[in-house]
Amino acid sequence: MTDYGNIEVRGARENNLRDVSVDIPKRKITVFTGVSGSGKSSLVFDTIAAESQRLINETYPAFVQSLMTGYGQPDADSLDNLSAAIVVDQKRMGGNSRSTVGTATDAYTMLRLLFARLGTPPVPHPIALSFNDPAGMCPACEGLGDVSALDVDQLVDSARSLNEGALLLPQFAVGQWYWSIFAQSGFFDPDKKLRDYTEDEWEKLLHLPEAKIKQRMPGGGTMNATYEGLLPKFRRLFLSKDVDAIQPAARAIVERVATRSACPDCGGTRLNEAARACRINDRNIAECAAMEVTDLAEFVRKADDGTVTPLVTALADRLGNLAHIGLGYLSLDRRSATLSGGESQRVKMVRHLGSSLTDITYVFDEPSVGLHPHDIHRLNELLVRLRDKGNTVLVVEHKAAVIEIADHVIDMGPDAGSGGGTVVYQGSLDGLRSSGTATGRALSQKPTLRDNPRGGTGWLRVENATTHNLKGVTVELPTGALTVVTGVAGSGKSSLIRGSLPRLYPDAVFLDQSAIKGSRRSTPATYTGVLDPLRKAFAKANGVNAALFSANSAGACPRCGGVGLIYTDLAFMDQVATVCEECDGKRFVPSVLEYTLRGKNIAEVLAMPVAEAAAFVTEKAARPVLTAMLDTGLGYLTLGQSLDTLSGGERQRLRLAIKLASGARTTRLYVLDEPTTGLHLRDVAQLNGLLDRLAEAGDTVVVIEHHLDVICRADWIVDLGPGAGHEGGELVFAGPPAQLMDEPRSVTGDFLRRHLSR
Repeated sequence: MTDYGNIEVRGARENNLRDVSVDIPKRKITVFTGVSGSGKSSLVFDTIAAESQRLINETYPAFVQSLMTGYGQPDADSLDNLSAAIVVDQKRMGGNSRSTVGTATDAYTMLRLLFARLGTPPVPHPIALSFNDPAGMCPACEGLGDVSALDVDQLVDSARSLNEGALLLPQFAVGQWYWSIFAQSGFFDPDKKLRDYTEDEWEKLLHLPEAKIKQRMPGGGTMNATYEGLLPKFRRLFLSKDVDAIQPAARAIVERVATRSACPDCGGTRLNEAARACRINDRNIAECAAMEVTDLAEFVRKADDGTVTPLVTALADRLGNLAHIGLGYLSLDRRSATLSGGESQRVKMVRHLGSSLTDITYVFDEPSVGLHPHDIHRLNELLVRLRDKGNTVLVVEHKAAVIEIADHVIDMGPDAGSGGGTVVYQGSLDGLRSSGTATGRALSQKPTLRDNPRGGTGWLRVENATTHNLKGVTVELPTGALTVVTGVAGSGKSSLIRGSLPRLYPDAVFLDQSAIKGSRRSTPATYTGVLDPLRKAFAKANGVNAALFSANSAGACPRCGGVGLIYTDLAFMDQVATVCEECDGKRFVPSVLEYTLRGKNIAEVLAMPVAEAAAFVTEKAARPVLTAMLDTGLGYLTLGQSLDTLSGGERQRLRLAIKLASGARTTRLYVLDEPTTGLHLRDVAQLNGLLDRLAEAGDTVVVIEHHLDVICRADWIVDLGPGAGHEGGELVFAGPPAQLMDEPRSVTGDFLRRHLSR
């Protein structure tokens, strides 16, 4: 066998790594395993991939570097024999409302070219079919597909005058600059109630386009200014960018004032009339973009007239790759921002499958997230294809089905956080199973079904659900039991549960993986409320004000403002973050760190992992949250780390921990969406124990999940399918797990049988 050498890592100390030295074989698939927080990502992403990308970036001029992601030099003695790295992560694809699956994969670009060559009536150029160009976009919605309607009553109070605060937005409050333009424009009597305005005054207040005015000054005299009606000004200030791209406070204003609906001119297709008129086989490009990928691939192949065969082949292959990786249920017009983390990662993968590059290092972050076991083998095939083309494939993964294709396994541990950061095993999969590590033990355990499924105390009924691809699904879910909703990706699981239960059962606790609102100052300690009793305990023990122990208040380091980092703006280059030299990253002034509680200062407590803090913190108010965080598998998180470093699964489990610790015990309906995301096999068992305890206490637990170990422990299974997209949306099975394996239409049942017989 040819030896292509190794990636050589020596003395890696990034995050919790403890002088890790390891050799990683090139042109092989190496899977990195270990419990959550053991150091896998620190080694793969923060050390190997970061150094590779940093070295590549340094070959470009400074201006080009300013347009690229900046990477600091990893804390390691040396990294040798690196090749160019391509990171395919789970970060959701940008919030740009113009970005779609089609534009992200270039499939829509190829489809435009196909219509430009074969469509009738013909268009002058492919750009005339683009909703991102004036030549093709709908002029009414400017290619966005929807338009906003503004609720004037949310913008003004007609019972007040301008001087009394008739303009309701905070930015237009009395005395603010925007208010002064209206009040001192000369168009209005600032003491006149808006309800008494003439029709002309209302028109000027709400709709007048930009106009030059002589604005009256409070001390007398005038100045030149530009007046703009309230509605066009609101659109310019708040609606000219995506809601996800603006500040939370402004986003709340937009959500209150503006409602969006499909553009009446283009019907939501984004395209102008000329673009919509161009057709192939009686379909226009908007109709094609709305088709499921599998159907579109068939349409494209039939469109070939012999003159565009290379284009048809390339487009069909691109669409085929999307379908092969389990995304055949998507459409090209699906907005990128609506994709899950797992879907986003797989869409990114498609771009690399047809690449002719070799000797590249591809780095994947749990690529099996969101995938049904039926689709994992397809993912494995793609990873093998990348390797066989002469590339090095590094995969951070927890799923046994992906670990099994590894040429080499590196297991990190032995535990999480400060208890991890070392290589506890490296070698073959067989050796890992007998290694005695947490991963090895988990892989060797024999899965079993629940012995005595709970019968439930009643039923929750969902009747005739038709959201998205659901075909009139009626199903009952047992109360006081654990129900797992299964089915291939795109089968209708989320449509059934998240599209129906909130309306029918508004008191249900829905826990998803969406981002937690907050700044870079937000931490698990502040978000969960753990910091409040700690601050009071520090204050009482030292006889000082509790505000001293907040990095957002009196105790904050004045140099960094309590962030612990100094952010330097380098004009056209990337912003650089450096550890604050005054507080050494501890976030507090030195005098505050002299105060201790049970021998620890506040910075030392915030640096503790939850597992360590649970043993240290005796304050009664903080104990329930810390215990719940341990129960949800978050013991490795530190109390003081920024919330923007948490994965989707971690965010969901943190929300669950807060709910579990919220005080008075009441029977609840909990709904969780793939809570095993990012969890090691050992921690999945712990999560199963938690879900089991909730059901035993009388709670109703509904989990949307692919993980077979969770399915095994369910009391009741609701399986949707049999396929994805329009091939799904049906109730395939409802009943106990043991009977699922006897349902011939159930893909899940087949894989459950294999799982139990391994």
